[in-house]
Parts: sequence; C-alpha cells; structure tokens
Amino acid sequence: MQKTITFGIPCYNSAKDMDRAITSILEGSDYAPDVQIVIVNDGSKDETPAKADEWAARYPGLIDVVHQENGGHGMAVLAGLREAQGVYYKVLDSDDWLDASALSEMLALLRRFVERGIRVDLFISNYVYEHVADHTHTTINYRSVLPRKKIFGWREIGRFKPWQNLLMHSLCYRTDVLRKVAPPLPAHTFYVDNIYAYQPLPACTTLYYADIDLYRYFIGREDQSVNEKVMVGRIDQQIRITRIMMESYHLFDDVEEPKLRNYMMMYFTMMMCICSVFSRLSDAPDAMRNLAALWSDLREYDERMYQRARHGIMGIGTNLPGPVGSRVSIALYRLASKIFKFN
Repeated sequence: MQKTITFGIPCYNSAKDMDRAITSILEGSDYAPDVQIVIVNDGSKDETPAKADEWAARYPGLIDVVHQENGGHGMAVLAGLREAQGVYYKVLDSDDWLDASALSEMLALLRRFVERGIRVDLFISNYVYEHVADHTHTTINYRSVLPRKKIFGWREIGRFKPWQNLLMHSLCYRTDVLRKVAPPLPAHTFYVDNIYAYQPLPACTTLYYADIDLYRYFIGREDQSVNEKVMVGRIDQQIRITRIMMESYHLFDDVEEPKLRNYMMMYFTMMMCICSVFSRLSDAPDAMRNLAALWSDLREYDERMYQRARHGIMGIGTNLPGPVGSRVSIALYRLASKIFKFN
C-alpha cells in the first residue's frame, strides 16, 4: 500500500518518553496501514534501542527502526527522511505527541490530496505549547495569516507576527520537496529545526492550512534546548545555525514572491536577534566578538539583509549600545518570553 505519510521520530535516550509519542500516532491514525513511523535511534545509551525494536516487532509494516551512531537531531531527521515511504513527511520529537482528533482530520485531508492527484507541497497546522511549570497551554495558530479550506500560494498569505513563525511543529512537507532541496542540517548541533523550517520554503509552491491543534510541544523543562540557561550555554551553536540560514539565500535576489521574502526576512531577523540577546547573556569571553563577526559577515554577504535585520525594530531593540542598552535589550527579551511563553 502507498504510504500517505511518514512520521520521523528522532530518539536519543528517549526510553521514558517515546511510548507516548509513538502511541499518539498509532491511536490517532487508528493503526492505519498507509501511515509509516520511522523511529531513529541516534546512538542512545539507555533502553531506547531495545524499545524501538520492540515497537517494530509489534507493528511490522507500520513501524521501522533506524539505528545509527550519535549524530544529533539533524542527522536523525535526515535518517528518517531517507527511510520515508510516505508522500508526506513530518517530524515528531520523542518527548512530544500528536492530538488524536487533529491527526485524524489531517490524514483525511492528505489522503484526499493523494487520491485525487492534487499536489500540496506544504501542509501547515497549529501547535500547542504545553507548559510544564504551571500546567497551562498556549496555542499558536495562523488564522489571521493564512487562507483556510483552500490550496493557496505565497502571494495569498498575510503578515506574520513575530510569534507566528512556521516552526517544525507546524510543518508537514511533501517528501519529494525535502529530498530535492536537501536541507543542510549539521551534525551534533542543536536548533537545526530552524533550518528545516526556513530553507525549503521557496521550493513549496502549493500550501494548505488546517486550523487544527495537532502538535503538542512540552516546554519549560530545565534541560530543554530552548531553556534560557541552555541556550546561553549553546550560543555558539545558535550562531552556527543562523550563519547557515544567512548563506542559504540572498533573500532579495533569490526569493521572487515578496510576501514569502518578507516572512523569511522576519524569521531570519528573529534568529539574528536571538543571537544578539544570548551573546549578551553569555559569560563566554568570545561571545560578543563572535556576535560582532556574525553581524559583520551579514553586512558583507548581503547589505540589504543586514539593513533590514539590524535597523528594524527587533534589531534595534536587541542591540542597544552600552551596558545600560544591554540590560534593556535583555529585559525586553524576557518581557516577550513572559508574555508569549516560548521557553
């Protein structure tokens, strides 16, 4: 049977979390034979390899397993993509899960596209922050930005707000699109999901938005990659990812559709601003020097991208000069974090 969708589940020492992620797909899809799950054991040291094999043995034809040496999240995402048999590919991190009713609705739509030969390059849905500390949740939706109940192109989108970026959680690509563009996800590097949610977009010409709260994303744990202290400690990796995004496109030359270009410019600006804030929070002796080099390299790479990123509201607000300016920039970031609860 033709697989409608493949879910790639990157796993590293995920034994305590992976069952819920896998079960949410199986139960939400009613164990449908046109759904494939690829569990990628990324060199785990706990019981993840054995549990992955047990799942595959229990559901042959539905679950496949890849065992590989540890390469990081990006290598695991790409390993799942290599094994994907589905027309569509979606990543589910092992400590997250999918809502059953939303998954059922998504599958009905994707099956309709496949059966009728309708090409949709990118399927977009909502995601929900599940906050560990206070047991609240925050839904990120795109009702004000994207058309609903129709296939559309980038020229039909509205203006995204800074908290409405299209993240890995909200995206489901056609598999052939991802394989064609080959997103450059570096090994042993966190935050590769930003490349995954950015670099393939110009290759997607037909889109569909389903206003469903599909992806449930745990947030607020102290060891999480988006925890403030963790991000400060990994500022070098954040800069590495942002540099890869920078070098993916000369946005004003390479992206023809103005609305897509504006969205990508906003996303890239946000990444530059994150680098600016966490470099200021870092105690690393070279943090500010590396930040200055990143801004300088951006200016040399593309003057227009530099001007938009550095001299827009976000760029100015996160790069205020002097010790007082740094404190104000950090305070503005923390205020935004408190309001929108994104880490």
